[in-house]
Amino acid sequence: MINLTLEDIRYESRFVSRIERRDQPKRLAAAVMMIGICLWSGQVTETVYIFSAIGFSELLSIWIGKRFPKRDDHIPIWLIGILWCNNLFSTVAYLLPTLLLSSQPSLALFIAGFLWMCGSLVHIANTFAFLPFFNFSMMTPALLVAFGVLFQLANNTFGVAPTHHWIATAGLLIVYVFNALETLKKQKDTHKQLRNARRESNAQLRKLEYMTQHDGLTGLLNRWAFEEMLQNMIVRSDTESRVAVFILDLDGFKPINDTYTHEAGDHVLRTISTRLQKVIANTGITARLGGDEFAIALSDQNSEDALLKLAHRVAKTIAEPILVKGRELRLTASVGISMSTGIDDSIASLSANADHAMFKAKSARDGQAVMYDPDLFSPRPSLEDRRTLRIAMENLDIMPYYQPKVDIKTGRICGFEALARWEHLERGLLMPGAFLPQVAELSLHGELLALIAETVFSDLEYLLEAGLDPGQVSINVPEVSLATSNGRQELSDILMRYPSILGHVTFEITEDVFIARASETIQESIGHFRANGVRISLDDFGTGFASFQHLRQLDFDELKIDSSFVAALGTEEAADVLVEGFLSIAQGLGVDAIAEGVETAQQEQQLLGMGCTNVQGFLYGRAMPLAETRILLEAEKLRFPMMRQTKVSQTMHSHNRDHIDFKGSKAS
Repeated sequence: MINLTLEDIRYESRFVSRIERRDQPKRLAAAVMMIGICLWSGQVTETVYIFSAIGFSELLSIWIGKRFPKRDDHIPIWLIGILWCNNLFSTVAYLLPTLLLSSQPSLALFIAGFLWMCGSLVHIANTFAFLPFFNFSMMTPALLVAFGVLFQLANNTFGVAPTHHWIATAGLLIVYVFNALETLKKQKDTHKQLRNARRESNAQLRKLEYMTQHDGLTGLLNRWAFEEMLQNMIVRSDTESRVAVFILDLDGFKPINDTYTHEAGDHVLRTISTRLQKVIANTGITARLGGDEFAIALSDQNSEDALLKLAHRVAKTIAEPILVKGRELRLTASVGISMSTGIDDSIASLSANADHAMFKAKSARDGQAVMYDPDLFSPRPSLEDRRTLRIAMENLDIMPYYQPKVDIKTGRICGFEALARWEHLERGLLMPGAFLPQVAELSLHGELLALIAETVFSDLEYLLEAGLDPGQVSINVPEVSLATSNGRQELSDILMRYPSILGHVTFEITEDVFIARASETIQESIGHFRANGVRISLDDFGTGFASFQHLRQLDFDELKIDSSFVAALGTEEAADVLVEGFLSIAQGLGVDAIAEGVETAQQEQQLLGMGCTNVQGFLYGRAMPLAETRILLEAEKLRFPMMRQTKVSQTMHSHNRDHIDFKGSKAS
């Protein structure tokens, strides 16, 4: 009993309460019989006291039973205390007839009291054997009564007992035998209840253990259980039998929640989880790490080709359509893979390497899984890198530089492209390729877009107030900012703070929006911005996944021909044909066209001959800070004095405008 906890005592209390309610009819019947024997012996006053004590105990037992809650952990301490005291009092009350009868000079009555005491001891021992807290408290007074009976026996002189005393004693012996058999039967019932309780408790423990190891939504392993099992795999592995870890991230899952509600998102996650379990089956373990990120671990691997084939199967399975509210949704997944080396492997290193490879896969356009190779991967950005980037943005060390665009037919500057530059205190001026991959990997692209947009809009307002005409100003807007209501609203709020520049703003989007999971939401966002006077440019045309059907679905104002096609003009016949085709498409759709990456006079002349007049590239100048941009525009104003500098917004749909753009992926 010393080792019993409060939970144990609560557990016992519930059983004792049940037993008391169950055995009450039998106790009362036995009590009536004993009271009758006591009255028969002539001890009326003492019998009345005994009857009152037993009656009070039984009434209190009924009161306690009605107040017991259904759950053990809700049983209050005070109720347990009353139950324990009542059991102690009840034991004494029911044993009082033993002391009364053993004090009589009749040997028959002494034996009757002795039988009653033995029956009580047997009942307590058998019924409460597995309930030590109550068994101890009830056996103590019972044993004290037994010593009291021995004391009575030593100091009593028995006379000849009348026949009716022996008849009562014989009847009590029969009752004793019956009670012993009944107690054994009840003991089996108590054991059965205890077994059921144990089974229920074990089931709850198994359920609790399952809940602590599995994701509540999908039923897959959670991060903690996955890492524990992965650790066991690593311990058993060696250089011949390696462990492989897959990290999977669903591309663009968030827009599903925003567009179709979280219930639809949950359905998608459950469907993906079921598919992963079918593909992996018993060959490995599958987990949901959180959000839309999943993990797979496989042991006994030694073939990178086999793992890449498995990753292809996984990605293909995920890409199968999912029916949500009558619509077929198609998702893709970025998959990164890492393998153990058998030397200094750890959960952290394997997971980090697979995660690094996953980000590499996400930035690629071919949708292929990526195998981690330490010789090909740069170190992952750290928390310190994140802090450094945040400080750089807060201090405006990262800002837009403006690269001019020109109308080669007239020689006028018709716009600029805003390219992110980091004026690093130690490393000098950093190009986008030096820091934008970290921005994307650290999920800071939203913050960087907000910073660039705010700066570009402010610069535009400054130039317009100075009486200069910057032309069309375009900003490259990533898919995520158009695919969610929050992203759209944040960008819209920034834009609305600068109403005077609305006729000069173009948002550039890539062809990837055509295969985005929330393409409808993206189109709604585009419609929203166009309604507010913002032009839409389709960037890097020809390098993505757009089809002619897609072009019919999206409202836009400009096609931007990628520099890779311009670079091959005059050297590859296919490039010439494709550029001419792009220009024909733009003309047919009634939208503007602009060629980027022009670096030679030959390219300029060939584009002019094809009918493309709006161009951009190093041939016309590199990106420059705002101060130099103003100087350039002031010179432009002197060259073209008749130009209506402040009313470009009235001609914002002409072919003579270009746009400023935050182009993260460009090396320019």
